[in-house]
Amino acid sequence: MATQAFEEIAETFDFLDDWEDRYRHVIELGKAMPPLDEAFRVPATKVEGCASQVWIRPVIEGEGGGARFDFQGDSDAMIVRGLIAVLHALYSGLSVAEVGRVDAPAELARLGLDQHLSSQRSNGLRAMVERIRRVSAEVAAA
Repeated sequence: MATQAFEEIAETFDFLDDWEDRYRHVIELGKAMPPLDEAFRVPATKVEGCASQVWIRPVIEGEGGGARFDFQGDSDAMIVRGLIAVLHALYSGLSVAEVGRVDAPAELARLGLDQHLSSQRSNGLRAMVERIRRVSAEVAAA
């Protein structure tokens, strides 16, 4: 159920031999993301449960289950910013109904992230996924 953008990341990870190269690639993905405007770095967009400062601002186009999901995000940590970019590739452009059907742990496991992130980073990643799923479910139910 992954998007084409996520599949491209997965293919790149398959090509990269070691975790150091993958880690650098995740950081590069984060550097390529546009920064989140300071006006959106507010408590309402802050993701709790992350060791770093993380903000996710949903951008929904349309209404109900067919609404298209997108988001802007940012972090004060480069690796986390890269993880936000990976999640953006995983979810952006899906309908809010489809977002709920993405098996994020399985998709992220394809990248080996589950084996190489600290427990704090893994908890933060889960918190970001939960936030995305919750927002999408709220829109789909409306």
